[in-house]
Amino acid sequence: MLVRFVSSETGEVLMFAETAAALLQAIGKETTARGVFTPPEMPLAAEKLRQAVAQSEDPPEDEELDEKGKKKPPVVGFRQRAWPLIDMLERTGRTGRDANIIWEAPQAF
Repeated sequence: MLVRFVSSETGEVLMFAETAAALLQAIGKETTARGVFTPPEMPLAAEKLRQAVAQSEDPPEDEELDEKGKKKPPVVGFRQRAWPLIDMLERTGRTGRDANIIWEAPQAF
């Protein structure tokens, strides 16, 4: 299932529900089918995500080869998955009191 984050000031970000749930839980938000970040919440939410990234243990980048002898593709870690939402929160949070970010999913995740 996909979760769509839409900002009143920036573009939209789509992510899988598993990733969105991990990010929202790090912020302290519920994983409901619809939700919102208001301007006062955005700086604190971005900071909480940055702290979660700092504490995360992304897999090491290694030079392992697959069964065909080719290099395995790099693993996308929590840090890379969090960045689009951190950026959205920070940029939208700087634009004024009417700014908002909503998320939508087909159902709670």
